[in-house]
Amino acid sequence: MGTMSAKPTRLVAVIVLVLGSVPAIAEPARYELDPAHTTVAFLVEHAGYAKTLGQFARASGGYTFDDASGTLSSLRVVVATDSVDTHHEARDRHLRSADFLDTAKHKEMTFAASAARRTGDNTFAVTGELTLLGRTRPLTLEATVNKSEPYPFGDRADVMGVSARATLKRSDFGMTYGVADDLVGDDVEIIIELEARRQP
Repeated sequence: MGTMSAKPTRLVAVIVLVLGSVPAIAEPARYELDPAHTTVAFLVEHAGYAKTLGQFARASGGYTFDDASGTLSSLRVVVATDSVDTHHEARDRHLRSADFLDTAKHKEMTFAASAARRTGDNTFAVTGELTLLGRTRPLTLEATVNKSEPYPFGDRADVMGVSARATLKRSDFGMTYGVADDLVGDDVEIIIELEARRQP
């Protein structure tokens, strides 16, 4: 009897030992953009002389990311169009007008994506949809994860740093001012530099 009762006990011990040695499966984590360390900027040709650099001062959003598999989901970024800033007040007023961003009618532009394709060890093609001036068009961001680890100061929160680039045509969104006469370029280079904080 003592031998028979010992077998199930040993079996349970083996199962516990095996299960205890299996690493825990990492859960996808939610990241929210840090507004103090997020830049959404653009470059556009000015009459062929040089490119004008501008940025939007207010952007928010986040995404879900699985570090183990590199799977991205539920990405959404919202940019306040009236926060455009090119360091020239008259030009900024013009950009806010109906010729360009029409901020009175379209206060936000949004980018949303449900997935990303890994293109390298730390690079991804993030294909989603950009909504601007009430029109939604596909847009692909070429993104690089620069670093993902605890912050070296402050609250030591887990932070991911990302650089992303894309190019769009203004005319795809009905923004045609200056295109026909080449006064303002149709192609706009998008420059995104961000830090996103992992949520508890």
